[in-house]
Amino acid sequence: MASGIFAVLDDIAALMDDIAVTSKVATRKTAAILGDDLAVNAEKATGFLSSRELPVIWAITKGSFVNKLIIIPIVLVLNIFFPAAIRVVLVIGGCYLAYEGMEKIVEFLFHRKKEAHEVVEEKDKTDATAERTKIKSAIVTDFILSIEIVIIALSTVLDKSITVQAVTVTVVAFLATVGVYGIVALIVRMDDAGYKLIRFSRDRGFLSWLGRILVRSLPVVIRLLGIIGTIALILVSGGIFVHNIDALHHLLPDLPFVVREFVTGLAAGIVMVVLITGIKKVVAFVKRG
Repeated sequence: MASGIFAVLDDIAALMDDIAVTSKVATRKTAAILGDDLAVNAEKATGFLSSRELPVIWAITKGSFVNKLIIIPIVLVLNIFFPAAIRVVLVIGGCYLAYEGMEKIVEFLFHRKKEAHEVVEEKDKTDATAERTKIKSAIVTDFILSIEIVIIALSTVLDKSITVQAVTVTVVAFLATVGVYGIVALIVRMDDAGYKLIRFSRDRGFLSWLGRILVRSLPVVIRLLGIIGTIALILVSGGIFVHNIDALHHLLPDLPFVVREFVTGLAAGIVMVVLITGIKKVVAFVKRG
């Protein structure tokens, strides 16, 4: 009886060792996409009133957990019974990311600046509605990025048992959510931390200097996150296309891989913006008619 219990414990210990090793490898392999995930979601979690920043981040974090609860079992089942569908899902997600990234570029380049009265009118809209819209957009983007994180993590353990695959992917997905949104929360509260340091030091010495740096840096960091997040959307989408569409994988072989991914994401984004804009205009015309 005792020997049987020890044998089970040995099996559990061996399984945990396997999971620890595979989780470390999978986390390292997903590091690049996690960096993109951080840039994209940090940009999406900013721009709210100070009192609403942490509640918004918590809402997006809960949405991210729900996303992964949906994605992980579906990806594991598809990998067993219909692995080709994973590639299709990734390409569809890449189209969405390319559209979102290019839409930001188009907005910046071509849309005129709003007049003062238009800004006032926008301010009159309910903050709650704008907040819900931005949270929803962030959760949708997180869903696409989470699919890629889960699939990349799964690709490192395809030769392992289904138990090791499931636990490894779950561990990586959990660490991704906690790590990304934990860092996002720290970023958006930089100014509060700076103010506290200034008060604590009575506005004297090194702590006061550090506090002022944090306060002054936040607007710059937010602007940079907007730029980096847009570039990340284009790069991630381009990477999805290059890795999952054979014709694109061998296109322009002389260009550095990052450049190929960016050019591909940019081209896909232009196509998606033209397509979606055209569809919207047709729908609007039909409604008017």
